[in-house]
Amino acid sequence: MLSRGFKDQIYEVFKTLPNDVQVVLLSATMPAEVLEVTKKFMRDPIRILIKKEEITLEGIRQFYIAIEKEEWKFDTLCDLYDTVNITQAVIFCNTRRKVEELAENMENRKFTVSFMHGEMEQAERDLIMRQFRSGSSRVLITTDLLARGIDVQQVSVVINYDLPGNRENYIHRIGRSGRFGRKGVAINFVTSNDERTLKDLETYYNTQIEEMPSTIADYF
Repeated sequence: MLSRGFKDQIYEVFKTLPNDVQVVLLSATMPAEVLEVTKKFMRDPIRILIKKEEITLEGIRQFYIAIEKEEWKFDTLCDLYDTVNITQAVIFCNTRRKVEELAENMENRKFTVSFMHGEMEQAERDLIMRQFRSGSSRVLITTDLLARGIDVQQVSVVINYDLPGNRENYIHRIGRSGRFGRKGVAINFVTSNDERTLKDLETYYNTQIEEMPSTIADYF
């Protein structure tokens, strides 16, 4: 919430709380601007921080698929589903419009999918999440609305149909797989326009994102 423009509302809430209230702030990533904001409502906090290059996601294998053109992504996704047996998956797109278009295209190919974005009513989003958690929906297409704080233990793969525009969101997105000690796989669709972004992610997190091997089915 601090990174999404709710600072003023959070300040108002804290004005009504007792002076001796204890505040704990937890996040897989902690941008400098968020840390600065917390000074206004945390009192002499103890900070336990790790450097970004020391962030690890043990048990999550990261791969990329080089795709020459944006319009070839959909056929690549369908080929991927023909190749591997995916229990449950989350597919991330960067815009509401692309989420809806991808969901429609997959349904036209007889895939059973659900989708969610921030412009939907909360009650509708809650229903979709209940269906996804129960397993009645195996593929959830979403924007970064779902990148943080959602735990669905059956998710075995996260597909970044679009690479995130925000580096911190990459860690949050791929962390949706491999929950509760399970192994997970993150697959990134990368066009020629995304190559620099991919290298930036590798450098920023001191990690290696390998090209997806032909033996990808062995990871599922």
